[in-house]
Amino acid sequence: MSELTGPYTYSSALGDNQCVAGTFRVDIETWKIHWSDAMFQLHGYRRGEVVPTLDLLFSHKHPEDRPKCEEIVAQVVRTGGYFCMYHRIIDAQGRTRRVLTTGDAIVDGGRVTALEGIMLDLTSTLQRETEQTARDAVIGATSTRTVIDQARGILMGQLKMGSDDAFQMLVSTSSHRNVKLVVVAAELVQLANSAESRKYLEAAVKAIEMYGRGNAAQRKRAV
Repeated sequence: MSELTGPYTYSSALGDNQCVAGTFRVDIETWKIHWSDAMFQLHGYRRGEVVPTLDLLFSHKHPEDRPKCEEIVAQVVRTGGYFCMYHRIIDAQGRTRRVLTTGDAIVDGGRVTALEGIMLDLTSTLQRETEQTARDAVIGATSTRTVIDQARGILMGQLKMGSDDAFQMLVSTSSHRNVKLVVVAAELVQLANSAESRKYLEAAVKAIEMYGRGNAAQRKRAV
């Protein structure tokens, strides 16, 4: 059998950086396993350091994922078909990798004779996307605070009040209208920044003042 080669790969999160994927073939009659170089790499070995076996393969599965992986492989060996498993492996150096293993059963004469497939390392992709999501969340939170601070400043200037009172008026309006605080703030900032809509700013400020004064009076009565 010719030596297995790796597939062409691409990860939108990694761009031009390497996305490691290995190919494998399992001959069911002999249970001999053939790995591409990348499969050895994914499991923390170099070609020639170990002989890939089913026991070695499953020994690298994360203990929580191994039973389900064994169950799926056994099912495919019995009945044929395709399989796809997102799971964790622990390589020879103790590093945990998140991989997607997919493949299908080769059927000859009505019985499964081999399994062929690909193992794709998603560790770097998931890490990069998680980091980007966290950065986006920080940027979003910063943007939200900026808009609210701007709206608070508008109320402070228009109604000659302190920062805390202005913020409470925004909160009261948000509660009264049942919309997010940042939406109320963004609407007010948009009115202030647009020459065409600036004439409606005074009415919007008066409405916010009304909601704020009304809620304040309710709180006093409750006390």
